Amino acid sequence: MTAGRQRQGSLRLRLLVAGALSILVALALSAFGLTLLFERHVERRVAVELAVYLDQITAGLDRGPTGALVLTRSPADPRFDAPLSGLYWQAGVGDERLRSRSLWDETLALPPDILADGAVHEHRVAGPDGTVLLALERSVTLPARLGGGALRAVVAIDAADITAATRAFAVDLLPYLALLALVLIASAAVQVTVGLRPLAVVRARLAGIQAGTERRMGDAFPDEIRPLAAEVDALIAAREAQVERARARAADLAHGLKTPLQVLSGDVARLRERGEGAIAADIEQVAAAMRRHVDRELARARLAAGGGDASADVAAVVDAVLAVVVRTPSGAALAWTTDIPEGSIARIDPDDLAEAVGNLVENAARHATSRVAVTCRVAGECLVLAVADDGPGIATDRIETALARGGRLDAGGDGAGLGLAIVGDIAEAWGGRLSLADAAPDTVTGGSAAATAGGIAAANAEGESVPRGTTATLTLPRASPVTQRGEAP
Repeated sequence: MTAGRQRQGSLRLRLLVAGALSILVALALSAFGLTLLFERHVERRVAVELAVYLDQITAGLDRGPTGALVLTRSPADPRFDAPLSGLYWQAGVGDERLRSRSLWDETLALPPDILADGAVHEHRVAGPDGTVLLALERSVTLPARLGGGALRAVVAIDAADITAATRAFAVDLLPYLALLALVLIASAAVQVTVGLRPLAVVRARLAGIQAGTERRMGDAFPDEIRPLAAEVDALIAAREAQVERARARAADLAHGLKTPLQVLSGDVARLRERGEGAIAADIEQVAAAMRRHVDRELARARLAAGGGDASADVAAVVDAVLAVVVRTPSGAALAWTTDIPEGSIARIDPDDLAEAVGNLVENAARHATSRVAVTCRVAGECLVLAVADDGPGIATDRIETALARGGRLDAGGDGAGLGLAIVGDIAEAWGGRLSLADAAPDTVTGGSAAATAGGIAAANAEGESVPRGTTATLTLPRASPVTQRGEAP
């Protein structure tokens, strides 16, 4: 298989997968961003609290009776008094230092940065037991009554508390993000379905064109699909024009051959008058073969231009054909029966159906002994039209030859003629098929004729079985409701 014919997969699935991956990536980035923002927010809140403690510490410093630096009013948080609690403070001038009881015998190592008077710096420093602390430091110049000098005061908290709060926030956020992901993916599925709906309409229109219920795509599509529909309509119009030109050429050629054939027929008559019967018979045989082929090409040329939205009332067409056939010498000698339900509408041009039925009943009249039955029944979305005769039948091993393109069993006078090939072409052109069956004997009573799935069964006055001949079955699609409303029977 070439690369251009490889299966490309489902467009819907690709869009859904791409949409789902995009949503998951976006939500993952959102989760990371929200967690980072939460952590920054918590740090700012903690820094505000530490600044309050820092203000309390610097405001509570004084000199004791011995002249040592003391803290007259400790911060209210009890964690400052619990050893290694995670909340610490430290203050010092030169080599003189004060620290919270929570530090126990530890000392906070501050970076050697230079701070302006009253400036506050935020650091990450090492704490007791290898912890990492978020520290807020301020440098204050002491007044003369406190001995002057630069005081460095710091309040610190264990950063693990911030990390734990951030982790708890992320855990609480995950279920909501998962629910949001499901909602967004479901919304994306709805969006893809709605977005691809015009393609389903395109497919339905194309199926309608193929089935014959539609002739053009039309322009009732979104802006993105309308150019495609216009190109398809242009292609269909170009194809129809090509078919019409080909049909016209075939018809012209066939009509052009009819005049020479008429001349040959006149020559045959003159040759017979002169007593040259053998030559006349040969010429007549050749002319008859040419005439059959001309008739067939005319029928096929007409089929090439047939519209897919036509419909025909089977009963009306059959009645019209039989009205002609029963007036022929062969038809007048036979008993004709029909059994066609009312409302049997086939999707076929009435002229084409008349051509097909005419060929079938002519064949049946030519080979029947006494009776011909024409029946019709519904089989799903199809109509099955059967023409059965009680003639000698056709050999089973010759049925395939009779239906094959170019098959000619009528040359010997014991089988179906070239008309069956025309019927087969008509059936194929309208999405149907033609089949032949050599029927088996059957019996009816009351001197009537009945058509069955296998063929016709005739009985004489005594009810004896009569051998049935050949049943030709023409299967055609039923006309859709739209076609039936748009085409008069």
